[in-house]
Amino acid sequence: MLALSLVFLGIAAVIHVYIFVLESLRWTAPSTRRTFGTSAADAETTKPLAFNQGFYNLFLAITVGVGIALAANGALAPGAALLFAGAGSMVAAGLVLLISDRRKARAALVQLSAPAIGLILLLITLLG
Repeated sequence: MLALSLVFLGIAAVIHVYIFVLESLRWTAPSTRRTFGTSAADAETTKPLAFNQGFYNLFLAITVGVGIALAANGALAPGAALLFAGAGSMVAAGLVLLISDRRKARAALVQLSAPAIGLILLLITLLG
């Protein structure tokens, strides 16, 4: 069960690295603007905010990645602590997105599903 948990958490980390790329590196690109539904003018105006937000996503992915490495190498307690902190924040951010703008439900579910499943499986592993 631990391995399956780590797979889902790894997927969550990859998704958040991708979000980092979109927000911090490609925010004004036409394809990214279509993804987020922003105009060229709005993208330019919000570029500093998106750049900062993208790094939050990267830091969550790094936290989860380190947690995976620790848990996979026998340091389950510190690994789980990092996984609950990082992936728990991913789930919480997805819920905030869902609550704040129902039109972004699909994006919110992409953001929160993999970490939520991974954390549920991790909890089952720890309690089992």
